[in-house]
This record gives sequence, structure tokens and C-alpha cells, in this order.
Amino acid sequence: MSEKTILKLQLPTDPRWVTNVVESNIEEILTDHAFCEQKAASNAITLIVQNPELSDLVQEMAALVQEEMDHFKRVHDIILERGYTLGRERKDDYVNELLKFLKKGGSRREMLIDRLLFAAMIEARSCERFKVLSENINDQQLAEFYYELMISEATHYTTFIRLAKKYGEGIDVEGRWQAFLAYEAEVIKNYGKKETIHG
Repeated sequence: MSEKTILKLQLPTDPRWVTNVVESNIEEILTDHAFCEQKAASNAITLIVQNPELSDLVQEMAALVQEEMDHFKRVHDIILERGYTLGRERKDDYVNELLKFLKKGGSRREMLIDRLLFAAMIEARSCERFKVLSENINDQQLAEFYYELMISEATHYTTFIRLAKKYGEGIDVEGRWQAFLAYEAEVIKNYGKKETIHG
């Protein structure tokens, strides 16, 4: 899978992030990953709460919540198998920087489209990070696990993009997505150094 053709990300993660940071901080990465799954589920719940009249969106987000919480449990199972315990939630500076790009004000529909593109952006970068992990980590269990989750995150990314296009009538969804990609490319330049999924 090429990030350029499928995810459209402009700046790839340096594989040395895995060898230099991740492999000596597996417990930290697993805790951060677990909370990433929990936050993804929470974001989907928020979309349901804010848009209950959009039945297709509600159905898709309900399914996504179940899948994200299943991933959370699977990460937690790995944490326990390895004799670790789930640590405290970490602040996600990357996600907080993306939040700054969301439009303030505008119509409810414009704000929904921005929220869907924001979610797509996080899923795209998570997918790319999982791909880098699956290809470079010297741990067979985690390599296979992250390969599987890479495919799942790619599906989530396409779901959010599809919903944005479906509900974005009269809005330049593609133009806004390109702007999001350009903004993310600047943000991600400062990451890839910490023991977190987006760090």
C-alpha cells in the first residue's frame, strides 16, 4: 500500500522511529496505542450525539465504536500478557495541533465535514504508522498485529472520507481535504521522535 496513492499523506514516517524509539519503549507505545483506540471510539460517539438525525452516519459510527473498543481490548490483552499494566492516558500533541485547523463557526454541516476530515486524517496517519511498525519492528507478534490494524485503519479512513463527501453537498470537500493534508505535512515534521503512536 502506498501512502502517496491511498492515504495521500505528504510526509512519510522515518522507519528509524521504530528501531530508535519504539523498540526500547514497548510498554509506553502499547499504553498510548490503547488510549488512541479509546479516543477514536469516543470521537465516533461524539459524532453520533451531535448528528442523531443522520441515520447512516449513526449506523456506521456505532459499528466503528465497537471495532475501536475491540482493538482497545486487544491492545490491553497484549499489555497484560507481557506483564505490564495500562498506564495513564498521554496527551496527544499531534491530535491537539490538528484540532487547531478545525473551522470555528460556520454551519452545522460545515463543522460536521471538518470533523469527519479531522477523523480521516488521524486514521490515515495511524494507518501509516502501523504500516511502518509492521514492517520494521523486531517482534513477530506486534508485526502481525500492526499489519492487521493497518488494514482496519485504512478502512476507517475511507469511511470518514466517504461520509464527508456524502454529507458535503455544496461544500468543497476535496479542497478542504487537500488543505488538511498540507497542514498535517507541516505538523508531522515535528513528530516521529517520541514513544507514542503519533509522537
